[in-house]
Amino acid sequence: MSEEILINVTPQETRIAMMENGVVQELQIERSSSLGLVGNVYRGVVCRVLPGMQSAFVEIGLQRAAFLHAGDIFECGQSETQLPIQAVLHEGQSLMVQVIKEPIGTKGARLTTQISIAGRFLVYLPQQEHIGVSQRIEDEAEREQLKQRLLGLLPERRVGGYIIRTMSETATDEELLADIDYLTKTWQHILAKSTAVPDRTLIFQDLNLPMRVLRDVLSAETAMVRIDSSETYQKLVDFANLYALAALNKLVHYQGERPLFDLYSIEQEIEKAMSRKVELKSGGYLIFDQTEALTTVDVNTGSFVSGKNLSDTIFKTNLEAAQSIARQLRLRNLGGIIIVDFIDMDEDSQREAVLDELQKAVTRDRARTGVNGFTPLGLVEMTRKRTRESLAHVLCETCASCKGRGELKTAQTVCYEILRELLREARQFNARELRVLAAPKVIDMLLDEESQSLANLSDFIGKQISLQVEANYSQESFDIILM
Repeated sequence: MSEEILINVTPQETRIAMMENGVVQELQIERSSSLGLVGNVYRGVVCRVLPGMQSAFVEIGLQRAAFLHAGDIFECGQSETQLPIQAVLHEGQSLMVQVIKEPIGTKGARLTTQISIAGRFLVYLPQQEHIGVSQRIEDEAEREQLKQRLLGLLPERRVGGYIIRTMSETATDEELLADIDYLTKTWQHILAKSTAVPDRTLIFQDLNLPMRVLRDVLSAETAMVRIDSSETYQKLVDFANLYALAALNKLVHYQGERPLFDLYSIEQEIEKAMSRKVELKSGGYLIFDQTEALTTVDVNTGSFVSGKNLSDTIFKTNLEAAQSIARQLRLRNLGGIIIVDFIDMDEDSQREAVLDELQKAVTRDRARTGVNGFTPLGLVEMTRKRTRESLAHVLCETCASCKGRGELKTAQTVCYEILRELLREARQFNARELRVLAAPKVIDMLLDEESQSLANLSDFIGKQISLQVEANYSQESFDIILM
């Protein structure tokens, strides 16, 4: 499997595409006006404690106060019987916190008091003594071997615990020791700075997006990392020289005349990821609907009729949909609860095969994803860890015309609203004339199909009604001016 990472940099934003066999699988975007917060450490101050929710709001210098749950407070989590949050925190209390989830929608960032610092091969937990291993390493013998190897490299009087990352499998002892040294020095810097800064101040900022990708995503399967910015390329070379020597010969400065994302058709994929409808190669299609609480995916056969019979057509469409759904979840960065409505299948063996295909497809996802199987209603329940905004929330905003409904009132509906409002205004105010300002399509209907209704209303209220076209009005917008 050929993997590539493409890094497109402009002064305003950095975009990164993860490719497999020439097909984009994941997109990450970071804008200079709103840099990612996950991993950042702050000196915060408690502004409100909510005993009923066992949580608190903490001000860390952002627009909205961040959220801290009792389970994410290190002192609470270490006791066998967790203390109530009001016994641990009080308003005005200063504490060091780390962001574990970006602000999403109207929700503030989520915090923890248990600091963790990520390196290339290890994650350092300075407040713990535990040695853990990434869940992606499943072989028990290998997990134990990695633990013993790390313990052999650590000093006897070590401070803190570690989580061994997947990339440690191929790391040399020298690389692991360099990682330990880097993480230890970073923690000492954080401790020193935490005592010197005022409340609501950033203490430690995680690496920028290109460096995080080099640290967290690049693997032995990655053939090449193409960067279209000479400045970013040089920074990544310097970073690789210090912390990721294996990545050095994979970095390539792209200098072609054609934009990097155009060369790999990434721009078209971004446009498709903004659409509700996703076409399948077979002729079927998916419909994605994202709400505040969950995301629904509807599978349809569309024009696909090449199966031996109806049952075979449905089965093949569902199999292809399972692969496409897993890719779209990564591409769109959809998280939380996901409900998939596959086309109904009669045979249990087909349902199991589709579920197996979906579970197999999501194993490639770096975000923790769970497939809970079919419900009694024939829906598949899934969960995907959400730590940052979805692609649509980063690139789009709520439509000013429909207010997020995805639909507009018809011109006829708006006409009837105008007629009711005219009657209401005429009864309330003694005006000589009522003038209606509305969109061209609405005015056209009032002059044509609803002209008799308008004339009857004018006679009934005994006042003149005039119409004025406003080309910049949306179809649902109108105003009534008293003359």
